[in-house]
Amino acid sequence: MNECDRETLFPIDVARCPSSHSFTNKAGRLLWFCVYVTLYRPTPRLFHRWRSFLLKLFGAKVGKGTKIMPSARIWAPWNLVLGDYSCISHDVDCYCVDRIIIGKHVTVSQYAFLCTASHDICSTNMQLITSPIEIGDGAWVCAGAFVSPGTTLGIGAVVGARSVVRGRVEPWAVMAGNPATFVKRRQIRQEKD
Repeated sequence: MNECDRETLFPIDVARCPSSHSFTNKAGRLLWFCVYVTLYRPTPRLFHRWRSFLLKLFGAKVGKGTKIMPSARIWAPWNLVLGDYSCISHDVDCYCVDRIIIGKHVTVSQYAFLCTASHDICSTNMQLITSPIEIGDGAWVCAGAFVSPGTTLGIGAVVGARSVVRGRVEPWAVMAGNPATFVKRRQIRQEKD
């Protein structure tokens, strides 16, 4: 593709496309980044209450008994809701441009990516589009899974390792693959005493 073709296809000067984020949003994220780098990220792994406290200072709603690892990246804490006894593991990326609502007793395993934003590829300036993610009680997002904007995981649902899931996932469904497809229903075994 030569330079003339590029100009015909992309007539917009991307340098003139304004950010859709407000000044308040940008200032809040800058302040959060400073706190994240100095007070959140360097903490020992067992300081879950301290990290929860910092997230709450920035507007997150964090339940009791939660475990949030220090390497977990939270883009905008004010868009995060984390239910009681849920866990966000190592190197999880919560790109919460929109709301991320995580229920009770949920596990989000290492390297998972919860992404609430994308771009409109039909827009000449690739307009930012967002949609919330909701994860039901007792669900599990396995290692390296990608959860797309607008996804709802039902109660007890499982998204397999390295899977890419979007849309609505029924309660107790086990999903795997790229794109994730239904594998089976999750059966909870009664443990013997």
